[in-house]
Amino acid sequence: MKTANGSLFEKKNLIWMLLGLALIALGMFLMSGGQSNTDPSVFNKEAVYSSTRITVAPLLILAGLVIEIVAIFKK
Repeated sequence: MKTANGSLFEKKNLIWMLLGLALIALGMFLMSGGQSNTDPSVFNKEAVYSSTRITVAPLLILAGLVIEIVAIFKK
């Protein structure tokens, strides 16, 4: 169902969608992390398996996806 101006979503829906997209992008950025070590032959377990990459980033991505779903179905 379209609104009066012909768009599928209202302004508040688009704002929620942008917020969800920003959370997903932030989660992806945190999950990618940075350079785990300067020497590629040494495996830095603390940098790869940090709580940011393992817990925080996936939770942000899931929260962003939930916000996207709510924004799409919200009337």
